[in-house]
Amino acid sequence: MRWLTARDPHKKQATPYEIRHDLWCFGKGTDIPLTFFLSASCPQGNLSRKFERSTSPHLRHRFTCYMMIIMRNSTINSRAAAKEASHKRIVQAAARAIRRSGFDGTGVADIMKEAGLTHGAFYAHFDSREAMLAKAAEQAGAESNAAGALALSSACSKGAFQALVQAYLSKEHLMSIETGCPVAALGSEMHRQAPEVRRVTTRGIKEMIDQVARQLPDWGQPDAHERALVTVATMVGTLILARAVDDAALSESLCSAALKRLDSSGS
Repeated sequence: MRWLTARDPHKKQATPYEIRHDLWCFGKGTDIPLTFFLSASCPQGNLSRKFERSTSPHLRHRFTCYMMIIMRNSTINSRAAAKEASHKRIVQAAARAIRRSGFDGTGVADIMKEAGLTHGAFYAHFDSREAMLAKAAEQAGAESNAAGALALSSACSKGAFQALVQAYLSKEHLMSIETGCPVAALGSEMHRQAPEVRRVTTRGIKEMIDQVARQLPDWGQPDAHERALVTVATMVGTLILARAVDDAALSESLCSAALKRLDSSGS
């Protein structure tokens, strides 16, 4: 019922006070005795009997309709919340899958299975596979930028740029393909995707460039934006190469060399 979801979604039963409060709100302006609504002790089991003794048939009918509306709205809200939770699981599963297997390797059936849903439920959430991929790309970009923001939150203001670059070129990020930067994981596939997917990806790249630019000492100047472009291109390109080779020493050397150059450029 409405008072349950409004007060505590985890409670299975309303308290007598909560029921009396909602009944009192219903009874305002009627001829229902005030003592019924303000009773200091009214066990839930006695509500219906006390209500029948205290009201006319007309008001009981009104109250029944009122309760039916509350219960119907509660059901609608519960269904909407369940659908929203399912939608979130689908998007999160798809965001991991596109980075792990690529756009072409991400199938609807596998995503729905990973999200714990049936294949048939897909079209209740998306009009097409491309629409799902666009939301997945958006989610992946948001997660990547959030990881950058986390790295910045633990760094001092003077070392923010270095902290951001070090986090991106770290061994942990290098190994975390399905939870890492989607541009590095999917860059070579982007140009073959639907316009909505490319549009979302472009927005994510712009946000990444802006995040880097804000850490430069001359942020706001044309030179800072240009350095941010070079920095992002170097970071993404280095990560792609470091993941591509099967030589661990070469992979580490690529990251170390790029980090050394970028550290000096950001000071």
